[in-house]
Amino acid sequence: MKAINFSFIIPVYNRPNEIKELLESFSNFEGQHTYEIVIVEDGSTETSESIVKLYNNQLNISYYFKENSGPGDSRNYGMEKAKGNYFIILDSDVLLPSNYLVEVKTFLNTSYYDCFGGPDAAHSSFTNLQKAINFAMTSFITTGGIRGGKQKKVDDFQPRSFNMGLSKKAFLASGGFGKIHPGEDPDLSLRLRKLGFKTTLIETAFVYHKRRISWSKFYKQVHKFGMVRPILNQWHPNSKSIVYWFPTVFSLGFIVSIVMAIFQMHLLLYFYELYFATAFVLALISNRSLSVAFQALLAIIIQFFGYGLGFLKSIFNLVILRKNPEDSFPQLFF
Repeated sequence: MKAINFSFIIPVYNRPNEIKELLESFSNFEGQHTYEIVIVEDGSTETSESIVKLYNNQLNISYYFKENSGPGDSRNYGMEKAKGNYFIILDSDVLLPSNYLVEVKTFLNTSYYDCFGGPDAAHSSFTNLQKAINFAMTSFITTGGIRGGKQKKVDDFQPRSFNMGLSKKAFLASGGFGKIHPGEDPDLSLRLRKLGFKTTLIETAFVYHKRRISWSKFYKQVHKFGMVRPILNQWHPNSKSIVYWFPTVFSLGFIVSIVMAIFQMHLLLYFYELYFATAFVLALISNRSLSVAFQALLAIIIQFFGYGLGFLKSIFNLVILRKNPEDSFPQLFF
C-alpha cells in the first residue's frame, strides 16, 4: 500500500481564538509525524491570519482566504490545495488529543478505508453547558451512537465533518461535499458508498468538540438537522430508517402524556419519567456534576423537539406538498 501522507483541512469563519486553541493541540502531538495543516478562511471579517503566523515556525501550515461559500465548499477548496493523499477534516471548534494521529495511522495501516469518522467527547475544561449538550448529542440513550461511539456496525457509519477522514482518491471520485448545510457530511458518505468506497468508525480517534453554543443556537442547529434528514432520505432512498422518526414521535408522545396526566391517566407519563431519570443518572455518572445532569435533561428536550419539528416540517413540504428541497428550505443551501 502506498504511504499515507496526511493533510488536515480546517475551514474557519470568524473564529481566530478557536484556531489558536486547535493549533496548540497540534503542537502537543505524541510521536514524530509528517503532515500539513490547510486552513481555509471562508470570507471572515475577523480573520485567523495573525494567529496562523504565530505557529508557522512550529507547524507546517498553509493559509488561504476566499469569499464566503459555506463549509462544504471551503473543505473542497482546501482538499484541492492540499499536498497529501489522505485528508482529515476538522471543525475549528475542536481540540485534538495528543494521541489522535497515532490512533488514525495505526488503524489505517492495519485496516485501510477510504473514509472514516471519529467520535467527539467533552474536555474537562468545557463549560457545564457544553458538557450537557455533548451528552445529548453523543449518548446512546439519545442518538443511538450515530455520531460515533460504541457501535456494532462500525462499517455502516456515516462520518461527521467535525472529525472525518477522506482519501484523495475518494475525493476526486465523488467531487467532495455538496452545497447543502448541514447534512453535507452524511450526503458525502452515502454518495461514497454508491461509488463503492467503504466508510468506518475509528472509535479511538476522538476529538474534543467544544460546540461554542447557546440554548437558542442549539435549538436552531438541531432544527436544521431535522429538516435535512428527509432531504437526504429523498436523495438516498436506501438510507431511510424508522429511527429518524424517533424524535418526532418522542416529542408528540411527551405532549400527549402531559395532556393525559391532566385527565388522571399517568401511565404514558411514567415511561417518560423513567427515561429522563435514566438519562439523568447516566449524565451524572459520566460528568460527575449535578448541574451538567440537570442541564442535560433540558438539552435532550430541546434536541428532540427541535429535530422532531424540523423533521415533520420537512416531511410535510417534501412528501405532502411535493416541493423541491431548494425551494422549501433555501437557508440550507449555499
